[in-house]
Amino acid sequence: MELNLFLFWTLSPLAGDLVSLKPPQDHENHDDTPDLPAALCVNAASSPGLQVWFRSWMQGGRPTVEVVRLGLVSYQEALRLQQVYVNRHRSDPAHALLLCQHPPVYTTGIRHKPYPAPLLDRLRLLGADVHRTNRGGLITFHGPGQLVCYPILHLGSFKKSVRWYVSELEKTIISVCSRFGIDASTSPHTGVWVGDNKICAVGIHCGRYVTSHGLALNCNTDMSWFGHIVPCGIMGKGVTSLSAELQRDVCVEETVPQLLDAFRDRFHCLLTDGQTDKTERDGGGSSA
Repeated sequence: MELNLFLFWTLSPLAGDLVSLKPPQDHENHDDTPDLPAALCVNAASSPGLQVWFRSWMQGGRPTVEVVRLGLVSYQEALRLQQVYVNRHRSDPAHALLLCQHPPVYTTGIRHKPYPAPLLDRLRLLGADVHRTNRGGLITFHGPGQLVCYPILHLGSFKKSVRWYVSELEKTIISVCSRFGIDASTSPHTGVWVGDNKICAVGIHCGRYVTSHGLALNCNTDMSWFGHIVPCGIMGKGVTSLSAELQRDVCVEETVPQLLDAFRDRFHCLLTDGQTDKTERDGGGSSA
């Protein structure tokens, strides 16, 4: 027998905003819920986004974030997949956390005029791709051994503040480092640092409160790739990794559980395992 979920809510007479919630009255454990002046019944079986929202509400109102493990994926493909998940927010809440590694690639942000073509050509001759992006920040490197995390969140479910969001990403990584026994901190420069060395780059894009891009945490990255650029355009600073700080190999696979635990704690959310749809990986979504 098909089980339909029914959501009941009161609508604000001013703007149609969701102002209060109430589950069905025949649920014994909700008999003490106050009556609503008006109610709207929606069959949520036809809306996966509403089902996700309903489950998170029943579990204390914490947003549900789907964890999608992409593995090793090209930067261009990651851009396209981010746009697929951004587009999902047009209908229902669809928070996602895309985790991946990239083949060697240098990316530039929007805080700089275009880099000279000879410089970019020289980077390509090293065997890396080069991409200009719409994230904040300057030039940086992504490659194997670096845990890249792209949160695709609607900040309306968290806090509508980009400054708050970036700060929470940084605090998430500080917590990850702490779990490994590394004393990390923020600085006047964006990102997370161990002394004067950056261990994690942060660069985000936010449109209509939907986030994309994110952070890149050096685990056991080949740090020599950074020697060909001024990372993030910051002179006189260096880069480091979890492995360099601990003097042992710390791989991405070891780091992922720590990142997920820290993200769940900082963003007060529920995490669920997701899987990238084959049609999405094969080109089923719009390009970024």
